[in-house]
Amino acid sequence: LPQYMVDEARALAAELFGDNAEKCNEFIDQLLATYLAARDKDVVIIFNLGGWGWSALSETREGESFFSGIESELNAMGYSLLFLNHKRTARTFNSSMSEFMLAAGIYPSKAQDLAARVEFLIKNIPGIRVIVTGVSNGTLICDEVVDILEDNPQVYSIQMGPPFWNNAASTERSLVLRGNGVTPDSFSQGNFFAIICANIEAFFGLSPEYPGDILFYIGSPGHDYNWQYPEVRSQITEFLQANFSPKE
Repeated sequence: LPQYMVDEARALAAELFGDNAEKCNEFIDQLLATYLAARDKDVVIIFNLGGWGWSALSETREGESFFSGIESELNAMGYSLLFLNHKRTARTFNSSMSEFMLAAGIYPSKAQDLAARVEFLIKNIPGIRVIVTGVSNGTLICDEVVDILEDNPQVYSIQMGPPFWNNAASTERSLVLRGNGVTPDSFSQGNFFAIICANIEAFFGLSPEYPGDILFYIGSPGHDYNWQYPEVRSQITEFLQANFSPKE
């Protein structure tokens, strides 16, 4: 790596984390490693999970099918991909509180951190494009990152099932899904009655399962966005085709 790039990473770390050497070093290592992995790719997809944000992609219903579906579509158009699982929270009480404050809109530094990573890649890898994606609570950081980088035409967003209090809406470079086309998303629409009834029925064994959940423990009917759902697949496919022309 050229020295100027290492220096730039150090300056970003100091701007974000000040004198916290541990966080600065972790940020620098991750940023430079991401650059090395992405420098020969056309598109980087950063996936933000729901819940507390510390799970692996394989632990979600949407994750694997979402990656496979998007990979198939963009590969068919000639694009090479790097898919990143953004774990924004450690499994600690303090980290959980920071995630709670993010959801409440009073802790923007997580979005600033991710936006800085995205901007670093775009600045140092000519022509690369980044899709910041998320499901459920993970859409909140996506929405903030899009706001921070709204003037950068190489940044896109796909948000699935944002919380009911978030007013994100689809734009030319952002797709916001508030339903899967099969069952209305009770969490995204704020339908507390449906959520309560589904959990009571599940508790008494009257309903075997409730697709989708909030924070891993609270069932939320309709709060899942599997690629196999025709509405989910068609909307994402149309969004990709509108923004990514086939490569020659």
